[in-house]
Amino acid sequence: MLIAAPASASSNESDVIVTVDSSSLRFSPSEVTVTEGQAVRFMWSGQALPHNAVADDGLFDSGEPDRNVDYRFVFEIGTAGVHTFVCEPHASVGMVGSITVNAAPVVEVEEEEEAPVENTPALSMVSGLLMTAFAAACIGRNDDDEQTV
Repeated sequence: MLIAAPASASSNESDVIVTVDSSSLRFSPSEVTVTEGQAVRFMWSGQALPHNAVADDGLFDSGEPDRNVDYRFVFEIGTAGVHTFVCEPHASVGMVGSITVNAAPVVEVEEEEEAPVENTPALSMVSGLLMTAFAAACIGRNDDDEQTV
């Protein structure tokens, strides 16, 4: 699942910020590296010209070009690779960038071994013998009582 949300809704300290260098019509920085699970946040405000950030592979799109943008995209598991992006109105003058997404480290979860279940037939047999002996003692006592009468 890929998540795109307004930055103010779920900004994180590990976000990588990409802004606009309006003097040279470039993204700043134009190349960034993140790990799956991290976000890139495209931010600019008060620009003379409108800009946007659109991935060539369609993975993310900050929307229509605007002078004020605050767009955050999280690179989820399965998005590893290099993703190039452009500012649509200024792609012809080289306003492009790339995001390298490294695979998230694999976390191995150790499964706890269940203790082997021990069958205890001897316990059942002992219980049965005790119950039989108790029943025999009770019956024997009743027989003794009846004979004394």
